[in-house]
Amino acid sequence: MWLAPEEVLVANALWVTERANPFFVLQRRRGHGKGGGLTGLLVGTLDVVLDSSARVAPYRILHQTQDSQVYWTVACGSSRKEITKHWEWLENNLLQTLSIFDSEEDITTFVKGKIHGIIAEENKNLQPQGDEDPGKFKEAELKMRKQFGMPEGEKLVNYYSCSFWKGRVPRQGWLYLTVNHLCFYSFLLGKEVSLVVQWVDVTRLEKNATLLFPESIRVDTRDQELFFSMFLNIGETFKLMEQLANLAMRQLLDSEGFLEDKALPRPIRPHKNISALKRDLDARAKNECYRATFRLPKDERLDGHTGCTLWTPFNKLHIPGQMFISNNYICFASKEEDACRLIIPLREVTIVEKADSSSVLPSPLSISTKSKMTFLFANLKDRDFLVQRISDFLQKTPSKQLAGNTGGTKAGGVVDPAPESLPAPQEAPEPPTSPPSPLSCPPSFSTQEVPTTSQGLLKVFQKNSPMEDLGAKGAKEKMKEESWSIHFFEYGRGMCMYRTAKTRELVLKGIPESLRGELWLLFSGAWNEMVTHPGYYAELVEKSMGKYSLATEEIERDLHRSMPEHPAFQNELGIAALRRVLTAYAFRNPTIGYCQAMNIVTSVLLLYGSEEEAFWLLVALCERMLPDYYNTRVVGALVDQGIFEELTRDILPRLSEKMQELGVISSISLSWFLTLFLSVMPFESAVVIVDCFFYEGIKVILQVALAVLDANMDQLLDCSDEGEAMTVLGRYLDNVVNKQSISPPIPHLHALLTSGDDPPAEVDIFDLLKVSYEKFSSLRADDIEQMRFKQRLKVIQSLEDTAKRSVVRAIPGDIGFSIEELEDLYMVFKAKHLASQYWGGSRSAAIHRDPSLPYLEQYRIDASQFRELFASLTPWACGSHTPVLAGRMFRLLDQNKDSLINFKEFVTGMSGMYHGDLTEKLKALYKLHLPPALIPEEAESALEATHYFTEDSPSEEALPQERQEGSGSEDIQERREEKGTSPPDYRHYLRIWAKEKEAQKETIKDLPKMNQEQFIELCKTLYNMFSEDPMEQDLYHAIATVASLLLRIGEVGKKFSARTAKKPRNGAHGGDHSSATEEDEPPLPKPHQDPTQECQPPAAGDPQAKASGDTHLGKALQDGRVIAEGGGGEGQGSPSLLLSDDETKDDMSMSSYSVVSTGSLQCEDLTDDTVLVGGEACSPTAAATSRSGGTVDTDWCISFEQILASILTESVLVNFFEKRVDIGLKIKDQKKVERQFSTSSDQEPPGVLS
Repeated sequence: MWLAPEEVLVANALWVTERANPFFVLQRRRGHGKGGGLTGLLVGTLDVVLDSSARVAPYRILHQTQDSQVYWTVACGSSRKEITKHWEWLENNLLQTLSIFDSEEDITTFVKGKIHGIIAEENKNLQPQGDEDPGKFKEAELKMRKQFGMPEGEKLVNYYSCSFWKGRVPRQGWLYLTVNHLCFYSFLLGKEVSLVVQWVDVTRLEKNATLLFPESIRVDTRDQELFFSMFLNIGETFKLMEQLANLAMRQLLDSEGFLEDKALPRPIRPHKNISALKRDLDARAKNECYRATFRLPKDERLDGHTGCTLWTPFNKLHIPGQMFISNNYICFASKEEDACRLIIPLREVTIVEKADSSSVLPSPLSISTKSKMTFLFANLKDRDFLVQRISDFLQKTPSKQLAGNTGGTKAGGVVDPAPESLPAPQEAPEPPTSPPSPLSCPPSFSTQEVPTTSQGLLKVFQKNSPMEDLGAKGAKEKMKEESWSIHFFEYGRGMCMYRTAKTRELVLKGIPESLRGELWLLFSGAWNEMVTHPGYYAELVEKSMGKYSLATEEIERDLHRSMPEHPAFQNELGIAALRRVLTAYAFRNPTIGYCQAMNIVTSVLLLYGSEEEAFWLLVALCERMLPDYYNTRVVGALVDQGIFEELTRDILPRLSEKMQELGVISSISLSWFLTLFLSVMPFESAVVIVDCFFYEGIKVILQVALAVLDANMDQLLDCSDEGEAMTVLGRYLDNVVNKQSISPPIPHLHALLTSGDDPPAEVDIFDLLKVSYEKFSSLRADDIEQMRFKQRLKVIQSLEDTAKRSVVRAIPGDIGFSIEELEDLYMVFKAKHLASQYWGGSRSAAIHRDPSLPYLEQYRIDASQFRELFASLTPWACGSHTPVLAGRMFRLLDQNKDSLINFKEFVTGMSGMYHGDLTEKLKALYKLHLPPALIPEEAESALEATHYFTEDSPSEEALPQERQEGSGSEDIQERREEKGTSPPDYRHYLRIWAKEKEAQKETIKDLPKMNQEQFIELCKTLYNMFSEDPMEQDLYHAIATVASLLLRIGEVGKKFSARTAKKPRNGAHGGDHSSATEEDEPPLPKPHQDPTQECQPPAAGDPQAKASGDTHLGKALQDGRVIAEGGGGEGQGSPSLLLSDDETKDDMSMSSYSVVSTGSLQCEDLTDDTVLVGGEACSPTAAATSRSGGTVDTDWCISFEQILASILTESVLVNFFEKRVDIGLKIKDQKKVERQFSTSSDQEPPGVLS
């Protein structure tokens, strides 16, 4: 690359001059390339340890003038090829021009100007791509690509100096963190260490300190443990490694999410030595933390944050903290965790003004909202800039929000059908303008519309008896309402409420039933999404109703299992509302669709809110508060279950050991987390936990779970089996009561567990919550996130291992590979699929993976990926012919014609080449030279070949050798083609698998005969296959002998069958026809049968007919004719006579060797020589397509048995095909070169990976 000219005072220190002219010098770094001795070793070591840029660029070009001692760098290169290109450009374009100048200063000025111009031009071309990484970082990226053989698509995120512990010896070097890989390189005194680890293979990543490894980072994969230490900033490095590993886990979990994550936003301006990706990942981490802290929508982006103080009127204090500003919100969080938290939506803001500064209140900023609240911030460092940013966002808000506000009445129609009936200080017709207003009095609703659209089901089905009639419970409820009213008065109501320790205390004491829906919406952040998406739910309901999918089928099945004991769901009104909400969500988020337990949670949400409110609460739960809980593999719940086990180990070690022994934690906790205790506790008790959950998040669920185990510790330690432990916990949870509930008690299904013995003592839910906070409140949100990351690695890798085992189990036992080989092959196959996500932008078909599909169908590869795998794994290396053979193998394996193959199909193809006896291997090779593996396009004129096919024939042309699979093949074909486009039908998979399990013994007699053109292709493949074998000459001679023999057999067979069958059209394949018709049920009509069995071979051979009339064939063509005719004449009487005639075989072998071996070099010659063996065209069409009067021998054919018998006569061929090849070595090599296909120069191969 061209470099901005920089002065070099000592040009020859550590450099060797390789080329020179009067104005330029090309130099190579000592220690690079061959030789170099001790000096080279020392220089190489210094370059790695000190990160000298020369290590990045081992070549450079300097500009010099004759009398000057100063040199200027003008270019550097990572390979000789690159630097030579620059050198040649300088010689061709600058040398003559420079010789004209008189002054050396002018020469130097001109050269510098020219180089700057070239760099400016290059940068101009690069600008649209946003290539803004600074020079030093760019050099490090070049080094990484060259050293590890990474393609252009692999982006470096950052690099760090550190030590890798190899045994007990630290190796100082450089750690490169890329989007998909962790790489390390060290070169010390001739010892080289090179590591490449894919993030998707990482099973454990943690920061730890031991005596052996002080403050190190540990990275585990399935087969190795790596330790890195001596970082300058270990915290920053570990955080970045976590983020990258997380991205990789997202990719394994859900490829679409990963692809979205990869589209990182561009930075505004570059910083020194930090990549754009690094900055974007940091910004992403801050965004995620910001959204999680304040429960904001997923598309909210943090713009910036600053230190300030907030005046809190309730305690007359200035609280220090941080102000956060994003495109739609201003938020505040105090330094003390519980002191104060505030969220101000910009849609609510009416005035932002700078108040007068004073010594008591420096740089104050006042923000007023529509709900008549004013917030006073002070001690702002850059107040003017802050006000400008807020005003910019406010200007953008009205365009969106005006529609929201003018549509406020319309929006209000969905949120609340009768806003005018609310007791608000505004005039009656005016719609509500802030969140508190429509929520200020939830009990007052209009009932003109369907009740479920306007209010919670609890209000519809619960008889409204006055509070006085409820006695002590009613009085308690009234006190709660009064407490909240006072709180609203002091702290505000709605989104802009000050959230303090007092708020948490009130939540812990229980939210009154009348306010539950409102506060759930506020605390979860669902309210924000609801008011900014007016009409969205109604639109979704309209779109999703009447649509059938797997999700809707499961929803229908579970509707009547959702809280069947509650009166609201014992009639069609509640059931219909639940159906609409669940279906609308499945339609909104097809990745999740529907998962069991969602019905239970949603039914509770519907009791306290309208349908739309319940929908947005469900969105907040599934997409933000309980991430990945409700996908097909409940990963999120398994992750939190792992955290629960880890906490149990740390806090209750004795009990943990016992629970592990009984294996009970995994059984019990999944339902606790998935349903937030709603399925295991009486409803009125569990709903109090849900109150706390919406305020505090998952922390509460973990605390309560620990408190439950702690309360039952003694009984659990005495349990002897899992069933007994589950009974103990079940009975305990069933007796957790809410004595303050004003709802009539609802019978709980778990009551069955209390039958028999004396029921255990009742436990008050508020006491349980109090104990959980007293004993286990040390849990912090950021600690939980840290543990989640650690567990996510374990859970996803464990699921991947399960998937691998399931796929390997699905492979039939007769495949021939061992379990270990199959697992290795699966990892290579999966890596190839994942590579399309890393770098294969155009391979959209292979990229999109549907996790809801069966494991076997989740990872699939396309033809180009298969070609790469085939080339590195096949035992039949055919040189330049290998891609052609791979293409045929792919078409043979791709039975459903969707241009993708799964692992089972891939292994079937590999097994055909590796396992079985000579017959099986030859059978696999034979099939590769018949349709559908061999296609007419592989010959010269595909266009002419199409004359032989009817329009329907491609679909009717299933694998000829697999026609015995049964009738209805067309129907199966159609269904297989639908598989890629419609929602997965699991019954369809079961039918296919059942069919596959039926005994299908394919004998060699079932294989169709091979025509002449197909036979020539087979010979060509064999010649290519033998080209690199040690026994090459013997194999060539043997195959020439066999080919000559088979040509004569075909001739004899043709004339023999022509004599027995009077009709020349059907003579050649008479036997084949009858067998084919017997096998097909129902038999295909005759007009279709003939083209597929009879006219298709000449179609494949037709291009040779075109070539046959060429005038340049010369003597070789005549020789070919003589052989064919002579062979036919000698063996006319009996084919068996020909087989035993050794003398004839020997006479003919040399001439046939010359014919066929020339053909192996050039396909046209080979086919011209051998295709004209006499015979008649199959139809007038064939005659018409032959251009120069030549004809195609359509009646010539050969069977598999004849080929097999002929090959068995040559021991060298038998040995070649029966030779065992170890696929393990090929897999190992494939893993090593997986990434090295892009940038390595020819002269300098990349470093060896260990």
